[in-house]
Parts: sequence; C-alpha cells; structure tokens
Amino acid sequence: MIALLFLAAAIDPAKIVDLTYAYNSQTIYWPNAKGFVHRKDMWKRTPAGFWYAAGGFSTDEHGGTHLDSPIHFSEGKLTLEKIPPSRLVAPGAVIDISARAAANRDYLATPEDIRAWEKRYGPIRKGMIVLFRTGWGKYWPNRKQYLGSDTPGDIEHLHFPGIAPAAAKLLVERQVNGVGIDTASIDHGPSKNFETHQILNAANIYGLENVAYIETLPATGATIIAAPMKIEDGSGGPVRIFAILE
Repeated sequence: MIALLFLAAAIDPAKIVDLTYAYNSQTIYWPNAKGFVHRKDMWKRTPAGFWYAAGGFSTDEHGGTHLDSPIHFSEGKLTLEKIPPSRLVAPGAVIDISARAAANRDYLATPEDIRAWEKRYGPIRKGMIVLFRTGWGKYWPNRKQYLGSDTPGDIEHLHFPGIAPAAAKLLVERQVNGVGIDTASIDHGPSKNFETHQILNAANIYGLENVAYIETLPATGATIIAAPMKIEDGSGGPVRIFAILE
C-alpha cells in the first residue's frame, strides 16, 4: 500500500494524457451497430433531502474509444478478460502518417512508414504499443467526415485511413502488444475482408480504435495504459486509454 501511494505521488499530473472520448449520444459506432444509450433513472434530490444519481447504460462492444480483443477476427484467441494486464501497460510508439492521410482519405500505413520511424527513433521493441496518428481526431464526432458516410447501416461507402496488411505483418514480427489508431478501424474504410485485423488478431495482438488526442503525444517517451471493461468472452469493449509522459 505504501508503495502504491508513493507511486501515485511520484506521477506528475501534468504528464498524464487522456486518450479517450467520452461516451454519449454522439459517440461514433460502426454504422450497423446500435450505439450508446445512457439512462438517468434517478437524478435528483430525494424527499429526505439528499442527492441521489443512478441509472444504466447499454453499448455494443465496438464503438467509441474501444479495444478489439484478439478473438474479434481470430477464432480461439484471447477474449477481453483474458488479456493479461501486463500487456495493457507498455511503452508507446506514435507513428505520424497525418500528412499522407490528408492527401488520401483511404491511405494505408506501410512498412516504410514504420521503418522511417525506426530509423529516426530506434527499433520498435517487443511488447510496445504502437499508435498511428492520422489526424482523423479533428473530425470527431462528425460521422460524415470521420467515417465518410453518415447513413445508418451504410458500410459500403466508408473512407478513412488505416494500416496496410504488410505493415501489420511487420508489427507481428516486432512482437508488439497492441496496435492503435485515431480512426474507426485499424483497417481502412474501404476494406471488405479486414485483413489487418486478421493478421494482428491471429498473433494475439489487440487493437485500439478511435484513440483520442494522439496529436498530444510525442513520437516516443510515453507509457501507454489501456484499461478495458473486463467483459467475459468479450470480442471487445470500451477502454480508458491514457499515457504517462516521461
């Protein structure tokens, strides 16, 4: 207990960065998902004079800032509650592809993007969490701009950047813990077979999607903490992501 109190006191609050969007009626989900509903069943002062607030919520697994567990696209791999906590806390690598994404809404991060980062900052090490910055956070929560289509149920006309399968294979070789992006999917909008999901999930690598405020992070020098809701047999779920800067 003393050690935990010392650790908390040693962390400079100014170096803690929240990378999570709040869940509300505007939260962006995959177009064929039901979305987020929050009920305020009791939200008032009682006859006895004290305040009481309680309610409920419902959500699909894949929406807002969330974690894709490996079973999402790979049978027999880890479900949400079975991801070891040690794999949810790791040094971060932030790869900026925003200039290329600005020129091409369907841009796919390439192995060359990863190697260019490594040439400048050093090898991506085993166990890291790699985040791709596309600049797409500037569109949140505008569904039309963020997804490419705001038509409910429309999954045929989506346009946003993602990660190329070849880049995913390289990250598997690097043995990273997780891969995240500031778009709705680690596969780009036009994808039909979600090959990047398949490659990473088959290696028991989880995904982080709709990561917020990546632009506030340095390319290196931050510890990423991704703490998902612990849903038994979950293919994914809401996650609170934050970083601690060096």
